[in-house]
Amino acid sequence: MDATVVSSPGKVLIAGGYLVLDRTYTGVVVSTSSRFYTVVQNSIGEDSLITVRSPQFVSATWTYSVKLEPSVLVQELPTNASKNKFVHLALQNILSLACEIKGESHVRSSLSSGFDVCIVGDNDFYSQRAQLASLGLPRTLASLRRIAPFVPTGVQLSEVHKTGLGSSAALITSLVSSLLLHLSVIPASDLTQHESEGRRLAHNLSQYVHCLAQGKVGSGFDVSAAVFGSHIYTRFDPSVLQELMADSDDGSRLLLPIISPSNEAWNYNIVDFQLPPLTRMMLADVDAGSDTPSLVGKVLKWRREDILIADALWSSLGLLNQSLAQTLLKLTDQHSQDPVVYEKTLKILAITKSEEWSTKPSSPGEQTIVSTFVEVHRISQAIRGKMIEMGTLSGVPIEPIEQTKLLDLCISQPGVIGGGVPGAGGYDALWLLVCEPKDLLPNQRPVEVVENVWSTYTELDVSPLSVVESMAKGARIEQLDMIPGLRDAIAH
Repeated sequence: MDATVVSSPGKVLIAGGYLVLDRTYTGVVVSTSSRFYTVVQNSIGEDSLITVRSPQFVSATWTYSVKLEPSVLVQELPTNASKNKFVHLALQNILSLACEIKGESHVRSSLSSGFDVCIVGDNDFYSQRAQLASLGLPRTLASLRRIAPFVPTGVQLSEVHKTGLGSSAALITSLVSSLLLHLSVIPASDLTQHESEGRRLAHNLSQYVHCLAQGKVGSGFDVSAAVFGSHIYTRFDPSVLQELMADSDDGSRLLLPIISPSNEAWNYNIVDFQLPPLTRMMLADVDAGSDTPSLVGKVLKWRREDILIADALWSSLGLLNQSLAQTLLKLTDQHSQDPVVYEKTLKILAITKSEEWSTKPSSPGEQTIVSTFVEVHRISQAIRGKMIEMGTLSGVPIEPIEQTKLLDLCISQPGVIGGGVPGAGGYDALWLLVCEPKDLLPNQRPVEVVENVWSTYTELDVSPLSVVESMAKGARIEQLDMIPGLRDAIAH
């Protein structure tokens, strides 16, 4: 069989930090153009041997032997230089599920010459500061384009500086989806449809493996984005995985009754979402770093201890998050109703500071669109205010003062609609939404204006990421030679 290649995108949670852990609330998650790619090939090696490689890292090859009787057992070989819990658990559960659905003899036949699995991630998942410095390049989007695709990091996996795009969720999703496809557990056609049974099966199994590897049932929005793309997300009830999490070491338990898409206990909800036309998401990696699990733990502890104040704050934040999503979608509708007026309006807003948008003389049609952009700005600023308040009350640096100063400066620039700290916040990243109409002069483009702010800012160490929103809906099948640099990357 030829190579099976499946990619899955990273994510940015632009609204719903902390609240997305509670089924009462939703999160707005944007999938990124940066992707993880898993390439599966039948090897010419030993029967029932699977080799997994991550060539971007030092000493990142893991070999596993597979036994299918009396139950599926994936064993790590002692030759492995390090352990990879994510990969090991993924293989164990993918093969177990494949035996339940397709039968042991089918899986045995598929593994008759072993598998070679190669996993690589786009450069934006990892900080490229060292690469840019070694090339003598400034930290700009143009410089990032000059770095070779899937560039080696030069370090072991445990030492890499990640940028917070959900690398583990994207990796697990691409690995699970590619192996389910390679083993014929799901048909290729199911990954070309957005709401197919095979895609939902890949989602449920990826969620389980990700939870198992992390040792707890998280909100799941990062895996959901990797499977389905940008959307408004309501989490699944964690109880769906309770039985499997409790018996995770028991190789005899059946996965399918719980993982199956027909199991109605999977009550997550996704609503289609995309950022408005002629706008662009910008991301920066801020080199200070934060420990997301510890931030989340502290906020949830505060919520339990100060329930009345916390619930009032969460309710108001929940309404603002919903309003942000609906107002952004309203802009997409306004574009479809009159693209000419929409684009003309964007050209005015792109060279004007948001505080002056309402004062611009315009036709009634333009004024309607301007009012919607003003509302997006207002809501995104109100969300920031509430997140800062939550940070103050819980004693957690959700939007630290250093980040506030940088964000305020960015958001005051012409053509910048709004922004914030994504996900759980902390010191590691920021996101902005900027106008990006066509045919502006280079010095008028909001992207370049913001880039200039970042490159001259001295109070924090800011480095841009090249990601934009992915228009593709989540996990997808790829052709090996259609992805620049992929064949070379897996040959190393």
